Amino acid sequence: METTSRVGPQGMSGGTQADGAAPATRGASAAHKAVDGYLRADFPWYGLDEAFTGPRWLMQVGAAADSVVEHGSTGHGDFPSLRLEASPEGQRFTVVVTVASRPVRRSGDGTGVLDATSVSTVAWLAGSGLLSCTWPTEMERGLRQDWLDQQTAIAWELADDLGGPGWSGLSLPVDGVPADFHYRESEYGWVLAGAAQEGVLVGAYGRGMSAYGLGFSVVGDITGYAH
Repeated sequence: METTSRVGPQGMSGGTQADGAAPATRGASAAHKAVDGYLRADFPWYGLDEAFTGPRWLMQVGAAADSVVEHGSTGHGDFPSLRLEASPEGQRFTVVVTVASRPVRRSGDGTGVLDATSVSTVAWLAGSGLLSCTWPTEMERGLRQDWLDQQTAIAWELADDLGGPGWSGLSLPVDGVPADFHYRESEYGWVLAGAAQEGVLVGAYGRGMSAYGLGFSVVGDITGYAH
């Protein structure tokens, strides 16, 4: 797979913070910090189009060692919670992942290059993002890490084999134009990955909201997600 070094489900190698990190809604200072990261990006951000009228919120951006922003996520619906009092089955959310398509990326120390980003990259980020917010909280603590390691390995292998039987095709509008996505479902939710306009890769993951019928569009004002 043409992607960064393998890491856990919290994000890509060199990322500043997990896609599963607390959203910008957790206080004004967090909101401003999150927005600042998104405003530093040299590529457009994607979210659900205007047909979605529910809550919108930000997670944190991921950046390379040289602080260049490489990916981030916009949230829609309920913010996924792993707290015991929250019922995962009752949560309805869709998280849209945007990744800069970079054929060549310099390493942080300037001595070499990193692997290119690809649709597999966004598939991995979306799959690991879903894992980070849907793992079974009722599981005995000592088994959780083993479960997470196992599921992370499966998500990695699936992202590396987008043409395999684990994926099906799904056409959804991106900026009003039909686009092809790789799509898969599991008992924990769904994941999809594809390309948007030139230079941008788009993926998504969700639970409780069907992927069928969703539409994606460029976010005109990212500050509107930081409520």
